Amino acid sequence: MEDKSLAAVLEESGKVTLRNFPVPDIGPDEALLKVEMVGICSTDVKIYQGKITTFPLPLIMGHETVGSIARIGSNAARKWGVREGDRVVVEGNISCGACEPCLTGNYRVCRNQLGYGLRTSCDVPPHLWGAYSQYMYIAPGSVVHEINENVPLKAGVLITAVIGNGVQWVCFLGGARIGDTVLIQGMGVQGLSAIVAAREAGAKQVIVSGLSADRERFGLASRLGADYVIAVDEVDLVGRVTELTDSRGVDVVLDVTGSAVSFGWALEAVRKQGTVVEAGLIGGDAQVPVILDRMVQKEIRVQGALSKGYDGVAAAIAIVESGKYALEEMVTAEYSLSDCERALQMAGGEGDGRPLKVVLNPWG
Repeated sequence: MEDKSLAAVLEESGKVTLRNFPVPDIGPDEALLKVEMVGICSTDVKIYQGKITTFPLPLIMGHETVGSIARIGSNAARKWGVREGDRVVVEGNISCGACEPCLTGNYRVCRNQLGYGLRTSCDVPPHLWGAYSQYMYIAPGSVVHEINENVPLKAGVLITAVIGNGVQWVCFLGGARIGDTVLIQGMGVQGLSAIVAAREAGAKQVIVSGLSADRERFGLASRLGADYVIAVDEVDLVGRVTELTDSRGVDVVLDVTGSAVSFGWALEAVRKQGTVVEAGLIGGDAQVPVILDRMVQKEIRVQGALSKGYDGVAAAIAIVESGKYALEEMVTAEYSLSDCERALQMAGGEGDGRPLKVVLNPWG
């Protein structure tokens, strides 16, 4: 195995360099991941653009990871149930094991904010704290899941932070059940993954909304299980939903648009005593004008959504391993580490085309 790991390092906003780091020795409670593919998250793009400045630089980003165990300590192997050579996904959050959220199973909101690709600078040994790298350090307190080695990498890379989120938001937070009608606002990779989650929950009807600029994604939305796809800049969304539900409204709305107007539409489209799950970040201190009386008069439950937990990832693995959905079609652009800066720019909407999901292959 190599004694150095090539990594793409964000030195400052808009500047990525390639650096080599020593591959660390691994203790009994630690492991080393050979990164096979890593997804570029919208948060990564905002950090690169300088829109988010709360994370420490220099930084190896990357928390949407699939790879294989390169080295592992004896205690870690026993705890995680994996051995060298196994294909795994690693959740982005690390449990400190001591704060109240971690002790009650809510490590994803750990008060000590440990995690990969965001929280720890690569200046801190053993340096490899993110997956924009050939190897990533796996610390004690990590959450590691083994997956079938036959899972396509382009599907495996979606498990922890895309499909897992869809399950968490639609099923666990939204409470979607057999026979429900679900409206998903937004046709990015998170919105498309939520279609699958709604189908797996037993939804009778899945409605997806986006923009006419998303039209090239309409076919994929249908293949993943959407019954109706609505371009909101061409069709009155609330009126169409009213028509499709015989004026009842939908049971669950998931909004992943990051658009202020979409939240208002969600309150209009949901049925009385329905649930609106808001997972789209608008940014900064932006305020959303809503008709508050709608929430009162309809007894709407509004649920904020941050990320997935263990159950969401476990369910996502089952979905991916089933092979029922062509999930890898959501990955539409792949770059090498040497092209990391270009990949971030493309993921941020610069250049021609609108890639759905951009990934890095550290060995490409």
